Amino acid sequence: MSNTVIAPSILAADFARLADSAAAVEGSADWLHVDVMDYHFVPNLTIGLPVVQSLRKATTLPFDCHLMIADPARWAAQYAEAGAYNVTFHAEAATDPAAIAKDLRAAGSRAGLAIDRDTPVEGYLDLLPHFDLLLIMTIKAGFGGQAFIPELLDKVRAARRHIDTGHLELRIEVDGGVAEDTIAACAEAGADTFVAGTAVFGAEDPAAAVRRLRALANG
Repeated sequence: MSNTVIAPSILAADFARLADSAAAVEGSADWLHVDVMDYHFVPNLTIGLPVVQSLRKATTLPFDCHLMIADPARWAAQYAEAGAYNVTFHAEAATDPAAIAKDLRAAGSRAGLAIDRDTPVEGYLDLLPHFDLLLIMTIKAGFGGQAFIPELLDKVRAARRHIDTGHLELRIEVDGGVAEDTIAACAEAGADTFVAGTAVFGAEDPAAAVRRLRALANG
């Protein structure tokens, strides 16, 4: 498993120029984080499968699709079939997370499980052998630009202890308020994969912002 992964979130990009935004971080970022919201699971509406299919043709960056949607069992595998490298869905929206993970892997992607702000992580730790990634929200899912909540790093620490003790092979991703002043604390807590929206696409030079975040995480 490689080390630090920086995944800029296009939620903070210019939706009229998504291909240009992807190009701005190609060569510096590891993945492109794609926030899919359906106005049901979260009170916001962003992009869906047709945009992912179109954008997939415009960049070589692996897609890290974060499905903040109701009924992920119905839709998740379609994002894998569209070429996503990793597809993450929310534990709170799934009745059988392990079955969805199996479907995602069969469809060609890695499987991620997301835990929202108010959900304890302990109830899902035993499911981790079915997954390639655990996404821990460090804000409330649904909107970009929120302030980082440091107390949520306790979940990262608990997950890291469980993963290391069980010798499991999966990444811990953090999403929400990740920026130059918070990423080192995330890394110290045990995260190795970092979603950053405003900190990257709100910067004058998105590629340079990615490089700074990586250096801080590794520092």
